[in-house]
Amino acid sequence: MKLYTIGFTKSTAAHFFGRLIEAGVRRVIDVRLHNTSQLSGFAKMPDLAWFLQSLGGIDCRHEPALAPTKEMLDDYKKNSGSWEDYEPRFRALIAERRIETVLDPAALDGACLLCSEAAPHHCHRRIVAQYLREKWNGDVEIGHL
Repeated sequence: MKLYTIGFTKSTAAHFFGRLIEAGVRRVIDVRLHNTSQLSGFAKMPDLAWFLQSLGGIDCRHEPALAPTKEMLDDYKKNSGSWEDYEPRFRALIAERRIETVLDPAALDGACLLCSEAAPHHCHRRIVAQYLREKWNGDVEIGHL
């Protein structure tokens, strides 16, 4: 099974959509807590869903169970929290939510987890992908676009 991740900041629309289409992504799973902000530009919902479908025939759905809580996000982003504190806290949250039982592995094959961060190093989409790989017996190949 192939699962991709992508962020939209520091990217042009052409580069963003081009990477998804070139990789053969069939579905984008939006893992942001909030996805309607004007600051999201081309990645603002519902515009993003329209662009994905129109440009690449790519399905899109929002999956808030894969997002951090507002408190958790604020502690990290607004209150200068450390990544070393945030990562295990977020992993505990998705474990508590049992996301591996909520999601259908077949529906995620060829899907791409979307968040805002340009790189996956300090982004919760990477944690979600790695967590699912662990829970689904390593049967997930992760590609960061």
